[in-house]
Amino acid sequence: MNHRSSRASSWVLLLIACTLLAGMAPATAAEGKAERIDLNKASAEQLVTLPGVGPAIAKRIVAFREENGPFKRVEDLLKVRGVGEKSFQKIKGRVRVGAIR
Repeated sequence: MNHRSSRASSWVLLLIACTLLAGMAPATAAEGKAERIDLNKASAEQLVTLPGVGPAIAKRIVAFREENGPFKRVEDLLKVRGVGEKSFQKIKGRVRVGAIR
């Protein structure tokens, strides 16, 4: 192999390596994090998308909000029957409390 073809092969290998590594790059903040669900606006259908939240718990969350007013803190989810510490830990990073009117 002459010097030129060796150099070209090196560039091709470098290009392939960069392409493969780009596919393994960590996601940016916008790509890696889904929009957080607002506990004060979410429907039961939106809430069931949370890990460990089925239709019954989702309905309880909505009912709790309707009976007690808007959530003031994410931790208020622990007041909903059926949401324990384990469930809360799974979903706390996926929910937020929006402006209370």
